[in-house]
Amino acid sequence: MRMRLYILPILFLLACTALSAQPNYAPDLQKETLGRGVVAIRQDSAHVAVTWRLLRTDDKATAFNVYRNRRLLTRKPLTGATFFVDDNVSTDSATYEVRPVIKKKESNEDSGTYTLPANAPIGYIDIPLSKPEGGITPAGDRYDYTANDASVGDVDGDGEYEIILKWDPTNAHDNAHDGYTGNALFDCYRLNGERLWRIDLGPNVRSGAHYTQFMVFDFDGDGRSEIVMKTADGTIDGQGNVIGDPYADYRYAGDTIRTFRRTPARQGRIFSGKEYLTIFSGLTGEALHTIDYIPQRGDPADWGDKEANRSDRFLACVAYLDGRHPSVVMCRGYYTRAVLAAFDWDGKELRQRWVFDSNDEGNEAYSGQGNHNIRVADIDNDGCDEIIYGSCTIDNDGRGLYSTRLGHGDALHLTAFFPDEPRLQVWQCHETGGNGSTFRDAVTGETLFRYPAPMDIGRCMAADIDPDSPGVEMWSGSTGGIRNIRGEIIAERVRGLSTNMAIWWDGDLLRELLDGTRISKYNPSEQQCDIILNPEGVVSNNGTKANPCLAADILGDWREELLLRTRDNQSLRLYVSTIPTEHRFVTFMDDPVYRISVATQNVAYNQPTQPGFYFGPDM
Repeated sequence: MRMRLYILPILFLLACTALSAQPNYAPDLQKETLGRGVVAIRQDSAHVAVTWRLLRTDDKATAFNVYRNRRLLTRKPLTGATFFVDDNVSTDSATYEVRPVIKKKESNEDSGTYTLPANAPIGYIDIPLSKPEGGITPAGDRYDYTANDASVGDVDGDGEYEIILKWDPTNAHDNAHDGYTGNALFDCYRLNGERLWRIDLGPNVRSGAHYTQFMVFDFDGDGRSEIVMKTADGTIDGQGNVIGDPYADYRYAGDTIRTFRRTPARQGRIFSGKEYLTIFSGLTGEALHTIDYIPQRGDPADWGDKEANRSDRFLACVAYLDGRHPSVVMCRGYYTRAVLAAFDWDGKELRQRWVFDSNDEGNEAYSGQGNHNIRVADIDNDGCDEIIYGSCTIDNDGRGLYSTRLGHGDALHLTAFFPDEPRLQVWQCHETGGNGSTFRDAVTGETLFRYPAPMDIGRCMAADIDPDSPGVEMWSGSTGGIRNIRGEIIAERVRGLSTNMAIWWDGDLLRELLDGTRISKYNPSEQQCDIILNPEGVVSNNGTKANPCLAADILGDWREELLLRTRDNQSLRLYVSTIPTEHRFVTFMDDPVYRISVATQNVAYNQPTQPGFYFGPDM
C-alpha cells in the first residue's frame, strides 16, 4: 500500500514570526530554589566524575573550584562545563565540594557537597529500598510488589530532590482486564535509601498504569513539595491515618455464571463508592486536605462501557494557569467523555479553579480526543499554561482552545522542533480513523503534515538525533522511516531504532534513545543505533512500554539521569553520565515546560521529557 503524505508548505512555519509562540512566563513565576546538585560517580577504578548544577542565579562568568576532603583539586577555577574528573584510585569514602568563584573570589554561598561512599559502584548510585510484603487477594491469589514509576520533589526544602516511588503489585491490571489487585503503595526516599514514609492507597483504588497518577510539586511555594493523588475510603497516609471509612470495600466479587473463565467476569473492578482527592505532605506523607474527586464516576456506562474501563481512565498534570502559581489538574476519561478539574493549594485548602467537561454544551468536539498522556506549556505566549489533552487543547481559563477531532492516541510530544523558531509544535500518533501520525501547530491545532495508517499506531518519537538534519526528527510506525522537520525521509530503515523513550546522556547536544534499560546513539552513516550503555542487573517497567522508573535532570549538570530498579526490587540505581562534555547549560529543571514534563512522566503511558525551547546542535 502506498503511503499518502499530507504536507502544508514549510514556509507556513518559517513565516510565523508575527505569530510566534514560546513560553513567556513572568519573572516572578513560582519555581523551586534548587541547590548545587553535586554528585560524584565512579568513572572507573581510577577516576571519579564530579558534576554539578549551573543555576539560573549564577552569573555568566561564574567559575568553580572542586575539592576532595577539603583539598583543592582544580589548578584554576573551571569556566566551562560543570563537570570534572578526579584521579582517585582510593576506594575509601570521599567528600567532594564545589564552590563558585565570582570575580576571582571564592564563595561558600551556593556551594554544594557530596560524599562518595567507600567501594562505590561504577556509574551509578545505589539506593536501597524497603520492599513491601506481598499479600493474598480475596480470591486466594498471592501477589508480590515491584518498584514502578517514580517522581522527584524537594520535600524538605534543602534544594535537593527526594524520590517518590510507586510500588505496583504483581497483579496490577490494565482497565481492560478483570481481577483483583493488591494495594498501590507510595514511598519517599532520600538518595541514601532512607525512607521517610509510606502511603497505602487501600483496596478501593485499583492498581495499574491508568488508575493512579501522582503529581509531585511545590504547589504553595513554601519550598517543599507536596503529592496529589486520587484516594478512597481506606487510604492510609504516611502517618498511619485512615481517610474515610476504614472498613469499606467496593471491589466487585465477580459474575460467577460464566464458570469457564479462570477469573469471574468483572471481578475486582470498582463500580461504586466514594472517591477523593488528597494532597499529602512530601516530608511526612500526612494527608493535609481531602475533598471529593471531580468528577465522580456516577454510572460507569455514561463513560462508554459498563465494565468501569473507560470511567477509570485518569490523567493528571501541573500547570501555571494564572501565570504565577502551579495548579494541579486532575482528569478523567478520554475515549468518550473527558473532564479536567483544576485545583489550587494555598497551604490550607484545595480550592477548585475550574472544571472543563466535554459533556457541556459547546464542548462536544472535545469528546474522545484524549491520549494516554498529557503535555503542558504556554503555547500562545500569554504567560499562562495550556493543556494539550491529546488531540485537543484546553486553555488556561478552562475553556476549549481547539479540537483537531483526530481522536485518541498513545503518545504525544510537545516542543520547539525548529532551530531559531520558538513556535511550539505537537507530534502525535493516533489509534483510529486511519490518522496514523500527525504533526501540528500547537497554537492553532492546524495539521502541518500527516502520515495516514489503517491500523493503530501505538508509539511515536520526536528527538534531535541526526547532526546533519536541522531540528528535531520524528518517526513512528506510519512514517516509513525517520522524517525531518520538512516531512522528508532522512533514513528509511534504521537498525535498533526505538520509539519508547529518549534521554540526553553523552557529551554532545544530540539526544540519545532509551529503550528498556539500554541507551543507544543514532549513527547516521551506518543507519543504525549503537548501544552506549547496557547496564546489568536492572529491569524496565510497564511491559512493552519498557520505561525506567524515571529519566530526568535530577542532579549534576544539564544532562539527564536514569533511574532503574534492580531485578530483585531491593534497590534503585540512579545512573549518572560520566562521559565528559564541553557544554555548559543551566539545569533543565529551570525550564517550566521541562519541569512539568518530569512531573507528568508517570502519567499512564510514560513519555520522555521535553523543554519549551529548541535544544540541539543547531542552536
